[in-house]
Amino acid sequence: MISVFEEKKISKAIMRVGLPAMLGQLTTLIYNIADTFFVSLTKEPAMIAAVTLCAPILLIIMSIACIFGMGGSSVIARLLGESKKEESGRTMNFCIYAMAMAGVITLVSGLVFLQPLAKISGADAETMAYTCEYLKWIFMGAPFIMMANGFVHLFRSAGLIKEGTIGLVLGNIINMGLDYVFIAILGWGTAGAALATSLGFVCATIYYGICLVYEGRRGNQLVTLSPRGFSPNKNMIRNVVSIGIPGALITVLMSISNIVLNNYIGIYGSDAVASYGIAYKLEMIPILLSVGLSQGVAPLVGYCYGGNEKKRMSDIMRYGILYGVLMGAIFSVIFIFFGKPLAAIFLQDDVLVEQTGYFLKILCLSAPVLGVINMMTSYFQALGKAVKSLTITLLRNAVLFIPGVIMLNDVWQLQGVIAAQPVVEAVLTLICIVMYRSDRKADKRSGCTTAGAAGKRAS
Repeated sequence: MISVFEEKKISKAIMRVGLPAMLGQLTTLIYNIADTFFVSLTKEPAMIAAVTLCAPILLIIMSIACIFGMGGSSVIARLLGESKKEESGRTMNFCIYAMAMAGVITLVSGLVFLQPLAKISGADAETMAYTCEYLKWIFMGAPFIMMANGFVHLFRSAGLIKEGTIGLVLGNIINMGLDYVFIAILGWGTAGAALATSLGFVCATIYYGICLVYEGRRGNQLVTLSPRGFSPNKNMIRNVVSIGIPGALITVLMSISNIVLNNYIGIYGSDAVASYGIAYKLEMIPILLSVGLSQGVAPLVGYCYGGNEKKRMSDIMRYGILYGVLMGAIFSVIFIFFGKPLAAIFLQDDVLVEQTGYFLKILCLSAPVLGVINMMTSYFQALGKAVKSLTITLLRNAVLFIPGVIMLNDVWQLQGVIAAQPVVEAVLTLICIVMYRSDRKADKRSGCTTAGAAGKRAS
């Protein structure tokens, strides 16, 4: 079979990298919804609220893995485009060991500062015990959560797309099965949900380790677990971290903005937090599918950039954005017309169902533009343009979002807080389009200048 990086038909290449990544993200979403569904069976709004409050902390743990997963993926894809396989292998080795060490540090730090983190997340007297229970088991599994999430990105950049997706799906299926056992049968509530999540990632990490051993025995230069292959240098670390940190900050700042949002929604009571939690879980369907598409396409973009295939790279971006916008529009229509029936799956109280359906109608207005924002973010990450990627992240989750929540809360109270997301992302879409066009023009001018200089040297 032709390597996905060498597939000439653009639409087919995008499907080969995008669909597995979207499937992986979809199963991640399903396990998130399963967590909420099984916890909702307890009919305790405080438990549902606690799971919602803990979500940003879990995202932050995952984001630390992105420093080496997404950063390493970008560097590895570009090195492969330049036919530097040995250097690509050393980079992957460094990223694997770095993720493992970061996971251990996070485990210890999280357990030491458990209660302060719960308070920062927005937990009050009603939700504090449930929040601490959830966080304790999440931090216990932190090394495996990081390793599993980082491996997904690294495997994609190495062309092991099927293996990367299988590991993600496997971990999520195990998580859902354990959710049923721990919550529905054993009645462990939020602690059971967190333990199921951690054990799912443990199983995924074991699978990825087996794949690495198998590929190593096959002679694959890209995947080696040998400590002798751990030979990072300053340039390698700088290249990985300079891209990885903006990639990680996407999730960290998203978590911080969600913490701010949860605190503002919390002003209106735990029922409002529970309603928003359900609405946001459903809105995560188009969000994660869009993220999966953009992350799946990113190594393809980086490979084309490294190989100087600029026309092909532009075509990939155009198709990727089109697919993302169409997908988001379909989900907007579904949520507008079927928001209340979907909310009723998780909630029994008619007032909460009505409120959740209303929240979902507001949130889903931003679904179509996610195809633009996420593709632009992945584009700049793939090209190693860390500053521009970081700019989008800062605008989305700090510069625009947090002031937007504060101002809209003053104007429209709870409805204004919920409306902050679609308002901010509409504005950010326009900014992303301007940034992309400016970057393409600058790239063309640079190419013309280089070609002109080469012509002068030849003459």
